[in-house]
Amino acid sequence: MDILWFLIAVLVLGAALGPLLLRRRSGGIRLARPGSPDAADPETYGFVRQEALDVRLPGPDQDLLDVLDVVQRTQDWRAAQQLLAGTPKEGEVRWQRVQAFAGAASLELAQRPGEGGRWLRDWRSESPKDAGGAQVHAEFLVQQAWRSSSSDKDDWRIILEESRDLCATAALLSPGDPIPYIVELSIARGLAYPRPEFDRLWAKVIDRAPTHMGAHLVALHYLSEKWHGSRAESDAFATMAASRAPQGSLLAALPLFSVYDHLPEVIVVNSFYQSAVVTRAVEGALFAVHAARPDDPMLAHVRHLLILFLVRSERWAEAVRQIASVDGYVGALPWTQNPDPAADYTLHRNLAVAGYESNGGSPATLRP
Repeated sequence: MDILWFLIAVLVLGAALGPLLLRRRSGGIRLARPGSPDAADPETYGFVRQEALDVRLPGPDQDLLDVLDVVQRTQDWRAAQQLLAGTPKEGEVRWQRVQAFAGAASLELAQRPGEGGRWLRDWRSESPKDAGGAQVHAEFLVQQAWRSSSSDKDDWRIILEESRDLCATAALLSPGDPIPYIVELSIARGLAYPRPEFDRLWAKVIDRAPTHMGAHLVALHYLSEKWHGSRAESDAFATMAASRAPQGSLLAALPLFSVYDHLPEVIVVNSFYQSAVVTRAVEGALFAVHAARPDDPMLAHVRHLLILFLVRSERWAEAVRQIASVDGYVGALPWTQNPDPAADYTLHRNLAVAGYESNGGSPATLRP
């Protein structure tokens, strides 16, 4: 019986990956032995080696990286407090920095139980009225809850309820700041807020930051079929946000995130990624990327998701161009859904380069 299941698994895997990897007759990807002169090498494009990819961030934020280095090396929270104090509360950058600080503390604690992340505990105890510290602590608890979601459900709920209390405290410490309410959106998903309660929370978010892309992404998870909504609700939310997005807003890419949230676990139709639904969402995201400001902090998030869809749609040249814009960082969907984000990203990057070169591309022909 074990052999039978193994053979079935091989057949399913072959059906899923075979059309993508073996395009001999159509002029697509052809497999080459490692070391062969015909083997595509992503490093010839100046791409970062897999082991050097940064899994903490979706894209560069040197100020944040410098502060993280200081905080983790010295275990002194003051540099983090100063960076957040100088980061505008209404923008996307603050949300990403809150997530990054919380994620760093959570990872430290996982690596050194009982000791890691001491700087965050000190931050909260030594400066309890600092809004940034309260926000980071609330997000830290959310991430801790999701990390332990397979363990005791009572403990999980207690952690999320503690985070909700902290969100209320953070909101009082910084009136008008959307971050405490964005953090609570993740809590709403975990604690299964009834829809009217979620709607009231969402109203508080958009009252403070109506075009906040990060907030829309968190809300989209609550509305997905996997959680407390449906495919239709998720698509409607994403389409409405995209249609109302101001010029240059990356909210026009939101439908692609809804498509990603509802990808079937097994795709048996070869043309799925060329379907009208997927193509329309990809084109919308590409339009959003081209229209966005080059320094939009959410741009890297959209580019990373586009890489997955462009590779699986066999749009090799477009995929390589997106890779060239974000390479070096993998702290974003879809890679963070994988236990090894760098490996998943590298696999797609290698496929993109191989497909690009099999159709005549080279580093010399890659436009910025």
